Amino acid sequence: MDAVETMNYCPTCGGSISRKIPKDDNRERAICDKCGQVHYQNPLIVVGCVVECNGKVLLCKRAIEPRYGYWTVPAGFMELGETLANGAARETLEEACATVEMGHLFASVDIIDAGQVHLFFTGKLIGDYGVGEESLETQLFSEEEIPWDDLAFKSGRFALKKFFEDRGTNHGVHFHELRRSHS
Repeated sequence: MDAVETMNYCPTCGGSISRKIPKDDNRERAICDKCGQVHYQNPLIVVGCVVECNGKVLLCKRAIEPRYGYWTVPAGFMELGETLANGAARETLEEACATVEMGHLFASVDIIDAGQVHLFFTGKLIGDYGVGEESLETQLFSEEEIPWDDLAFKSGRFALKKFFEDRGTNHGVHFHELRRSHS
């Protein structure tokens, strides 16, 4: 998916859309030819949590596309009306039936070509966990047991690597940028 999605019709009035640079702006935007409404398209925020329990982390095997059947950190799109941490906790509950004590924000990954920003928190498992609607299974893994070759997303791999490098100590936020290779 490209970061800029094609918009053909104005959701405000139904008029056709052209891409042009508005006055006092510096980049092309989707602008309605009929009513003049400028439709800004901004990155989507994905929030996740690396959940720890006794030195192991909780991963979910995806029951949905993209990357069906691959392992991932519990994560998903942030909803309106919630904080970053609330969103990460909600996604963990939805995907792994797990309640967590939220820790700190520790990883940020810009997914340029998809128009997304992935933000990861640390968290401690409270109680048990299970299999949510978007997961085939869930499991706790030590660093050595993680199925590194079967991880769904590069952003999750980055978060897991930084989580284990930090070893529970807050070393601030680790930043990473992912782009499609053009070779």
